[in-house]
Amino acid sequence: CVALSVYSFTFLLGLPANLLVFFVYIRKARKHGATPNVVYALNLCLANLALVAWMPVKVLETVLKDWMLPPPLCPVYSFFLYSSLYVSCLFITAVTIGRYLSIAFPIIYKRYRRARLSCYICVALWVLVMVHLGLSLMAEGGAYFVGVQDEVSACYEHFNATQLKILLPLRLEMAIVLFILPLIVTSFCTLRCVTLVWRSNLPPLGKRRVLAVALSTLAVFVICYAPYNSSHIVGFVQQESVKWRTTAMLTSSCNVFLEPVV
Repeated sequence: CVALSVYSFTFLLGLPANLLVFFVYIRKARKHGATPNVVYALNLCLANLALVAWMPVKVLETVLKDWMLPPPLCPVYSFFLYSSLYVSCLFITAVTIGRYLSIAFPIIYKRYRRARLSCYICVALWVLVMVHLGLSLMAEGGAYFVGVQDEVSACYEHFNATQLKILLPLRLEMAIVLFILPLIVTSFCTLRCVTLVWRSNLPPLGKRRVLAVALSTLAVFVICYAPYNSSHIVGFVQQESVKWRTTAMLTSSCNVFLEPVV
C-alpha cells in the first residue's frame, strides 16, 4: 500500500510539475537565450518525464504483484526506469558544479559559459548512463529479465548465479561511478558555495536564498539516491540481490517531484 501510494503520488504530482518547469525554461530560453543552467534543467526534466511515463507500469506491477506484460517489454521498461534515475544524478551534479564555478571563479567561468558546451556535456552524460545500463543486458539469458519464483513472475528481480556474477560487480561499479563520485563532487561544490556565500557581502535575504537552494539540492540528492545505490554495495558484499532493493526504489522515484520544486 505504501509503494502504491508513493508511485501514484509521484505520477500525479511529477507529471504536471516537470511539464511546468520544462515549458518555463523553454520560454526563458526563447526570450533570453539558452544558458548552461537552462540546458541542464531541460535535460533533467526530460529524464524525470521518462521516469513518469513508465510509472503507470510500476503501479500496475505493484498492484498485481506479478509481471503481466509481454516479457520483451521488461528490459525496455528497466532501461528507461533506471537510466532516468542515474542521469538525474549527473545533471544535478552538473548544475551544482556550475553554481560553484560561477561563485568562485565568475570571470574565468564566464569565458566557458556556453550553451553549446553544456549540450555536449549532456550528450556525454546520457551516453555514459546508457552504456552502463546497456551492459547490464549481458546478464540476460533469453528470459528478458523476467524471473519466476513461487509461481510469481517479476521484472528484473529474480536472477540465477550466472546472472549475478555479471550484475553484482556491474551494480557496484554503477554505484561508484554514477552515484558516489557525483555525490563527492556535489558535496564539495555545495559546501564551498555555502562558505563563499556566507563570507560574501550579499544581503542576509540573498544569503538565505542561495543557502536554501544549495543545501536543499544536496539533501534531495542524498535522500533520493543513497538508499537504492546502497543496495548495490550491500548486494556486492553479500553476493546476492538484496530483497530491500524494491523498498529503496521508493525514495529514488521521489526525485521526480522534489527536483522541480528545488
